[in-house]
Amino acid sequence: MDETVDSYSATSRALQDNFDTRRLADRLHDLFRSRWTLEEARSLIEAAPMFFLATADQHGRPQCSYKGGAPGFVHILAPMELCYPSYDGNGMYLSTGNIAENPAIQMLFIDFASPNRVRVSGQATLSDDPVLLNRWPGAELAVHVAVDDVFPNCGRYIHRTGDTELSVNVPDHTGAAPIADWKKMAVFQDVLAARDPARGQGEA
Repeated sequence: MDETVDSYSATSRALQDNFDTRRLADRLHDLFRSRWTLEEARSLIEAAPMFFLATADQHGRPQCSYKGGAPGFVHILAPMELCYPSYDGNGMYLSTGNIAENPAIQMLFIDFASPNRVRVSGQATLSDDPVLLNRWPGAELAVHVAVDDVFPNCGRYIHRTGDTELSVNVPDHTGAAPIADWKKMAVFQDVLAARDPARGQGEA
């Protein structure tokens, strides 16, 4: 079967035909989607202090999350392989829970200054391997992604911003990070994990 046909669903094809963009979609596939690896996107990915992560559970219910860290926190391991850390969050584990049920993910990297963007799709797995976790002090889990699609997107609708200040909550080289203020609220104190450093920090 034609690889280009495989890249688009029947409903995408129907819309392409309705708006007369099938030829354009095929050309974009031939120029980028069938050719790009992480090497073509390395400079953007390795400079990125954040990306957006799309996951879905086994029933197809989606989640879209913002993932942030120090520039370079996403590590390219091979032309079609990368990994990134899962840091302490709100304790709901929505994205990682979805990955455990449904490994298909997409990552959206955006350079708001240039502007530029690239999408990375693949199959993700969770790891608590200490060797992998040592890459990111403070990480709870590592997410390994076997990449199956890398493609750039037109940046014309990206709003420019020059603010490059990182969040003070990004773990430092020792893994230390400030305690989230919301975790100090009394209403959460009795339900925090025993290991959570915010436990006992709230008002009585």
